[in-house]
Amino acid sequence: MTVSRVVNGHAGVRDANRERVMRSVRELGYRPNLAASALAAAQHTCIALIYTNPSSSYLRELLVGTLRGSTRAAAQLVIASWDELDAKARRAAAKQLANSVAGVILPPPLCESKAIVAEFSQAGVAVVSIASGHFSDTISCVRIDDHRASHDMVTHLIERGHTRIGYIKGDPNQTASAHRWQGYRDALAEAGIAYDDKLVQPGYFTYRSGLDAAERLLTLRNPPSAIFASNDDMAAAVVSVAHRRGLDVPRDLSVVGFDDTSASTMVWPELTTIHQPVAAMADAAIDILLREIRRTQGSARVIVNHVLPHQLITRWSVADRTDSNAKRKQTL
Repeated sequence: MTVSRVVNGHAGVRDANRERVMRSVRELGYRPNLAASALAAAQHTCIALIYTNPSSSYLRELLVGTLRGSTRAAAQLVIASWDELDAKARRAAAKQLANSVAGVILPPPLCESKAIVAEFSQAGVAVVSIASGHFSDTISCVRIDDHRASHDMVTHLIERGHTRIGYIKGDPNQTASAHRWQGYRDALAEAGIAYDDKLVQPGYFTYRSGLDAAERLLTLRNPPSAIFASNDDMAAAVVSVAHRRGLDVPRDLSVVGFDDTSASTMVWPELTTIHQPVAAMADAAIDILLREIRRTQGSARVIVNHVLPHQLITRWSVADRTDSNAKRKQTL
């Protein structure tokens, strides 16, 4: 206690003892650990990030953001994987975790589970969801405008001369998937391009589902000139299938993705994609969560629906077909 008082500049220590402590500090070359001090001050603020996301690229961005936010706020962070748990086991895990944390960050698909959200809310645990506004009337969320982002990507392809655009959906249990699909449909309608069911294939945000969807699209009698996959993992799978079938990307087939994770730059050509700021979203979710946890007792609870801007990232996976379309019209 005496050493702590001296090092932190507190009063109540005799001059002789203060001098003895400072002499030892100089001899030992001691430097206070500010991070440890901050963590000790926040020892009662423990939060959890729970994930079951199949995309390792997405998960990396998520972890970077939560670690950055929790470190800055000096909050203790628990990271839990529920990949191997069924629905019943997840509810039991939520009930147990609620006894040891003050708040949780729920990325997709867990943030879509009414049972999981209710379990934490009923226990008085603050909850913030990432990349979904499914329960935005009851819990805070951090997301982008998925409909607008998808609309922007399809518009970009149409402006580059593509009118036959294949689409690979995301996990049907996630609201972001529905918003992205609707953005695809609305952009086609606004451009006067008829919607074609054959050009839309199911996916689950996994590389494997992207391979299967790409095979179906590229074996159509009249295949698309471009394929928009609703995440980068599936788009990378499309590039792989195209190469295996002897197609050049983007000369024979343009491919675009969504998220701008590391998967978008680990294939050749690198993917044009939508930048979803996953790390920044997780960082912001930490701030919102801690404000909820640390709000003055008795003050009104504020539900935050925080929408971050997205960005269309253009790289080398899209060919410009405007010139060839113009020549085709002249020929006709």
